[in-house]
Amino acid sequence: MRSTLLPAPSTGSAHNASAQRAGGDDDVLNDVLATMAPMGGGQKLAVVILLAIIGWGLFAYIHQLRIGLAATAMSNYFSWGVYIINFVFFIGISHAGTLVSAILRVTGAEWRRPITRMAEGITVMALMIGGPMVIVDMGRPDRIWHLITYGRLSSPILWDLCSVTTYLTGSLLYLYLPLIPDMAILRDYPAAHFAPWRRWLYSKLSLGWTGTPMQWRRLELAISVMALVIIPVAISVHTVVSWIFSMTLRAGWHSTIFGPYFVVGAIFSGIAALLTAMTVFVGIFPTLRRHVTLDVFKKLASLLLAVNLIYIYFTVAEYLTMGYMSQSVDRRVLDTLFGGAYAVQFWLMAVIGLFIPAIMLSLKWTRTLWGITTASLLINIGMWLKRYVIVVPTLGSPFMPPVDPLHPGQAVVLSYVPTWVEWSITAGAFAGFCLLYLLFCKLFPIVSIWEVRHAAPERTARHGETAAANPAANLAGGAMPEVRS
Repeated sequence: MRSTLLPAPSTGSAHNASAQRAGGDDDVLNDVLATMAPMGGGQKLAVVILLAIIGWGLFAYIHQLRIGLAATAMSNYFSWGVYIINFVFFIGISHAGTLVSAILRVTGAEWRRPITRMAEGITVMALMIGGPMVIVDMGRPDRIWHLITYGRLSSPILWDLCSVTTYLTGSLLYLYLPLIPDMAILRDYPAAHFAPWRRWLYSKLSLGWTGTPMQWRRLELAISVMALVIIPVAISVHTVVSWIFSMTLRAGWHSTIFGPYFVVGAIFSGIAALLTAMTVFVGIFPTLRRHVTLDVFKKLASLLLAVNLIYIYFTVAEYLTMGYMSQSVDRRVLDTLFGGAYAVQFWLMAVIGLFIPAIMLSLKWTRTLWGITTASLLINIGMWLKRYVIVVPTLGSPFMPPVDPLHPGQAVVLSYVPTWVEWSITAGAFAGFCLLYLLFCKLFPIVSIWEVRHAAPERTARHGETAAANPAANLAGGAMPEVRS
C-alpha cells in the first residue's frame, strides 16, 4: 500500500464520485495537461520569433562588449539609461507573485487559487531577467565580483545586490514548495503521456511525496512561513532600489517618498503584468477559462484600481512638493517634464498609464475581459515610461550644466536617445522573459492542480452539496489524498 495524490481514473470510490460532482479532479488535471501538451504550429512560430529577437539582442551585447559603452548613448552626464530603466521595471513586475500568492494566501482569499502559479512564475522570470540588466549596464562586467570583494556597507548598490539575490532565492523556494504535490501527480500519471526525462524530472522534484498527513502538515507550514517571509523581503527589495536614487543628491531623486512610492509602483505594475499573462493564457488555452474566470479578473481588477488610485496620489504628492519648493534645479526638471524635452513621455505616462486605466477599471461597462486587459496593457506601458521619466530627466538636469561655447550665458540642453544597441538588448530582455515564461508553462503546471482541486469541494459545499470528508485534506488545506495499492 502507498499513498498518492492521483486516484486511478477507473476507480469508483466515493471520493472520486464526490470530486467529479465538485468539478472533477480529472477535469482539473486534464485542463492543466492541455497547457503542457506539445507545442503547435503557432507556439513553435512564437518560440522561433522570440529566439530570433534574443539572438539579435545577444549580438548587440557582444558588439557592446567589443567597443565598450561607447556603443550606447550614455555619457558623463547620462551614466544610466535604458538598462537601469529595464532593471527597475522588471524588479517591479516581480511583485506580482508577492501580492497575489503571498498576501492573498495570508489573508485567506480563496479566489486566488487558479492564478497563484502564474503570479509566482512572473516573479521568478522577471528577477532572472531584471537582475542581469545591472551587469549589462556595466562597462566592465568581468569586474562584477568587485561589488562583493570591495563593496562597502555604506553603498546602496551593495544593499541592492544582497536584497535582489535574497529575493530571487526566496522566490524560487516559494515557487517550488507548492509545486511538490503537483510533481507527484505528474510522476504517477500514465507513463505514455510524458517523455522519460520528464518523468525522471518530476520524480526527483516530488521529493518522494506520497501525500501523508505528516507531509501535508510540513508542506503547509513551510508555505505559510515562506508567505510571511517573502512579503517583507519583496518590500525591502524595491525600497532598496528606490534608495539608489533617493540617497543621491540629485534633483527629482532626493526625496523621502521614494521608498513607498517605488513599492506601490511595483505592486501596481505587478498586478497589471499578471492580468496580461492571465489573458494570454486563457486565450491560448481555452480549458483554463473554467478556472481563471471573469470573476477572478474582476477581483484582481478591483485590487488594481485601488493601487492605481494610491499611485496617482503619490505621483501628485511627488511633483507638487518639487514644484512648491521652486528650487532652480527642481524647477528645471519639472519644466522638462511638463513642457520640455520629456513632456511627451511624461504626459503619455500620466494619461495612458494612470488616468485612462483608472477610468476603465471604475466603469461597469468597461470592466469586461477586454476592458481589464486593455487597462493592464496601458499600465504596463505607462509604468515603463514612468521609470524613464524618473531616470533620464534628472540626469539631463545636473547642478552644473555645460555652457554653450557660442553663447556663454546659455546652458546646453542635454538629451539622451538610446542607440540601436540599447533597444536591441531591451527587446532581447523582453523576449527572454516571454520565452522563459512560455517554457515554464510547458514544463510545469501553470495552474496549481492540488489547490484548485481543493477549491472545488468548497464551492460545492456552499451550494448545498456534501463534499467528501478527508481529515488529512482538512488538516492540510490542500488536495485530498487517497490510499490505494
